[in-house]
Amino acid sequence: MEAPIQVSFPLPRSLDTRIYLHLTVKSKAVVLFFTTASMDDATSPTPLGSFVYALPDKYNPSQPLATPLCTVEPTLEFTTRLAKLLARKTQRPAYVGNSISFASTGLGGTVEEEIDAFKKVVEVALSQLQPLIGSDQAPSGGVRSE
Repeated sequence: MEAPIQVSFPLPRSLDTRIYLHLTVKSKAVVLFFTTASMDDATSPTPLGSFVYALPDKYNPSQPLATPLCTVEPTLEFTTRLAKLLARKTQRPAYVGNSISFASTGLGGTVEEEIDAFKKVVEVALSQLQPLIGSDQAPSGGVRSE
């Protein structure tokens, strides 16, 4: 699973904006980058957002450790939460880069819009990581269905 996986899907509560996700699973880490772009912004570069490193804590598996490597305040919390979630679910270090923008959503980025986007990114990322999460390589932190 070392080849990058690239997926795009609509940003929830937005008419013409998509989230672009680039996921690479290495033998020792998971690397995820995601951004948004609308039809109008397709030719202009997206500014760099936050970049966070998270790793599972073997003494407290439910609380992974995270360190921001590059901080951009509007994207930092979203990125940190996602990096910790990926580290906890995969039991591997996770590098997450996020330059998502909620400017094109209906209300300009309310808490509800951010939560919907977070849920959608988690849903898509975990669906791509399912072989890794369900394998015997990654110890489960909870109940696993067989």
